[in-house]
Amino acid sequence: MKIYPLLKTFCFASLLLIFTSCISQKIFKEKNGFLRVEAEDFYLQTNDSVRKWYVVDKNFTTDLKDADFSHSKSASKNKYVEILPDTRQTHADKLIRKENFSNVPGIAVLHYKVNIKNPGRYYVWVKAFSTGSEDNGIHVGLNGKWPNSGKRMQWCKGKRSWYWESKQRTKEVHCGIENAIYLDIEKAGEHTIQFSMREDGFEMDEWLITSDKNYNPRNIK
Repeated sequence: MKIYPLLKTFCFASLLLIFTSCISQKIFKEKNGFLRVEAEDFYLQTNDSVRKWYVVDKNFTTDLKDADFSHSKSASKNKYVEILPDTRQTHADKLIRKENFSNVPGIAVLHYKVNIKNPGRYYVWVKAFSTGSEDNGIHVGLNGKWPNSGKRMQWCKGKRSWYWESKQRTKEVHCGIENAIYLDIEKAGEHTIQFSMREDGFEMDEWLITSDKNYNPRNIK
């Protein structure tokens, strides 16, 4: 007689596990050359022993070093992600490569599953909150690879506000050049888009990819 409650509990737990797994494995679908995703909807985080992305909402608290207070009230769906701890907040703070700064992608990596119906070149835009000159860079990659066109995504404008940008930092132009951040997706089907730390303290609210070279989310009211 006691086996039925146990069986019921086991079945419920199994269904809950499957349901949770389905949510975490959500695949975002491109439509007509466009895809927009909430930053907190990643399905996997890797290489996060040195720096880690945290989902920040109204209930988030931490003892880790951070340069500013939460901006969840102004973020899309009142959530965003941030790389912590933030130990290099100004240019005077010590730069420790592969810890609080990495020009090479691979540290604190967020993964998103996407389904692409229309393969081709997709320009990447990210909405970020930057407080200074040391929390305004990130890398973007595809399927475990980090093309040169996805490295050193840079923000200079829009300080202390959520700001869409799609520029690549170069030796000649530190604030970045336009139309240089993109991913070439050669085949239709399922792919993984990744974001990796360049500077700790980076805050990301949303990201999008578009096949339209002239698209600018800042122009959309």
